[in-house]
Amino acid sequence: MKNKLKPIFSILLLITLLFNMVACSDNSSTAAEQPDVIENADKTPVSVAVLKGPTGIGAVQLLDATDLSNDYTFEISSAPDEVMAELINGGVDIAALPTNIAAAVYNKSEHEISIAAINTLGVLHILERGDTIQSISDLEGKTIYATGQGSTPEYVLNYILQKNNIENVTVEYMTEHAELAAALLAGDVNIALLPEPNVTAVLLKDDTIRQALDLTQQWDNTQKLNSLQTSQLAMGCIVARKEFIENNKQAFENFLKEYENSVNYVNANIAEAATLVQQYGIMENAAAAEKAIPNCNIVFISGEEMKNALQGFYQVLFDANPKSIGGVLPDEDFYYTK
Repeated sequence: MKNKLKPIFSILLLITLLFNMVACSDNSSTAAEQPDVIENADKTPVSVAVLKGPTGIGAVQLLDATDLSNDYTFEISSAPDEVMAELINGGVDIAALPTNIAAAVYNKSEHEISIAAINTLGVLHILERGDTIQSISDLEGKTIYATGQGSTPEYVLNYILQKNNIENVTVEYMTEHAELAAALLAGDVNIALLPEPNVTAVLLKDDTIRQALDLTQQWDNTQKLNSLQTSQLAMGCIVARKEFIENNKQAFENFLKEYENSVNYVNANIAEAATLVQQYGIMENAAAAEKAIPNCNIVFISGEEMKNALQGFYQVLFDANPKSIGGVLPDEDFYYTK
């Protein structure tokens, strides 16, 4: 009797295994967009600095998760200069930074860091009290109030205006985002260039003010119109110390995969992500964060696509003011493309 049961048992076992394999195959296809993380027997200590605001939003699931491949320590900062200094002196291994600051750190640190991914595209928007601005050409003859004189917002706006042959525009600069937002809400200003999350803060307070132009879209339109080198308005990125990468290659690769998973989570679960954004102090208010996240262009762009997107963008900044990226265009060694 035992000998007769063995073949039957084997057949049943084989059927069960085949069924499980099919089931596993189906599950893997539905989750294919989630990068695989290779388990480490011993978790590597990894220190990560994240900035408040749009540049830090993509990390919130990573901040909240418990079962991760590395032993992470997170620092949440409101001061890019402090994070820049910590990268240079080895106080942190990985950081989310504005792209112009990343290039400056690379040049100031004698090429001791690498850029591994773009995590935020443009967050700049032109707001209007009224509806006279429907396209970039409608800015002709207008006065725009803005912040960021002598930095990326000024250079981006000037570039877009110049490439679209719009010359008769007056730009008046204010020092603080909050100052400009208050002036727009008070009716003292009709057209303003502001970044997120200030854009959402204004729109939530006054429904007679509208988002007229997204400069990320205008950048893309300008590239196509002028048949220019492929680039993107890339304003935030992930960088790491080269020494850390060289000594912890698998840990760094795992971080990038887990960070990409976090970005995917944020874009697929905006309300839940907004709660985490408030919980971890990236933004003060979850309701405002929920409205702002779709305008923040949270992404994960790596490899050659990242490199191509950034090289043209850095050229624009360099042409406007070489000091904005540390005086020199980053060379090939800056880009981590595996």
